[in-house]
Amino acid sequence: MRAKKSLGQNWLVDPTVVATIIETAALRPNEVVLEIGPGQGVLTTALLATGARVLAIEKDDRLIDVLNRKFAVARERKQFTLIHGDVLDFLPQPHEVLAGGYQLVANIPYYLTGRILRQFLTNEPQPKTVTVLLQKEVAKRLVANDGRESLLSMATKVYGRPRYVQTVPAAAFSPQPKVDSAIVSIDQINKDNFRASSEEKFFDCLKRGFAGKRKMLRNNLALAPNVWSSCQIAPTARAENLTLNDWLCLAEKS
Repeated sequence: MRAKKSLGQNWLVDPTVVATIIETAALRPNEVVLEIGPGQGVLTTALLATGARVLAIEKDDRLIDVLNRKFAVARERKQFTLIHGDVLDFLPQPHEVLAGGYQLVANIPYYLTGRILRQFLTNEPQPKTVTVLLQKEVAKRLVANDGRESLLSMATKVYGRPRYVQTVPAAAFSPQPKVDSAIVSIDQINKDNFRASSEEKFFDCLKRGFAGKRKMLRNNLALAPNVWSSCQIAPTARAENLTLNDWLCLAEKS
């Protein structure tokens, strides 16, 4: 079966990468996993082998019967459930199996990375952990180990702790993408940072601040002088140099 470029399909075929994803997720028997885009079921097979219960979302019409047949035994045991639909329309709340907590483990379409992470980190119930394959350069921006933060890294770190696990070569996929990928893990997921400020205010401040990330913040954020001083931030600072605590302070006092 040919992968659909329009759906961002690059199927994972390297068993060593699958093993690393499973090891990173550290699943326990009966733990609930949400998988996005199971494709031909390579990662799904490994998830089920841990004893976890898998709820999978697949948009591609061609794969529904294939997956239901492949995992017929797991379906009968209530260990595998397949939802035919678009992940962007999916909400965790109506699915009781997710209510007690779940892990998100997936090889997600790279062009939807930001939207998918935001969707699942903001909606209730939040996943306990996230283990995903991302485009390598996007993964680097997300963890920002170089100290240069991005809108994506701050929008993730406000909910949890991202970690760059391992680079994955293009040869691990079929068809091969033009760039390398990476496994990223996000743990300690919660909304504790919004006790003093709302999510809406935080993201409004963040988006305005990164509207021109190379520009000085005073050109993007019209804030009173006392806000800068009380947050101990120079108005000449740039968005990429601010920490999460800096953004939380600006959102709270703006």
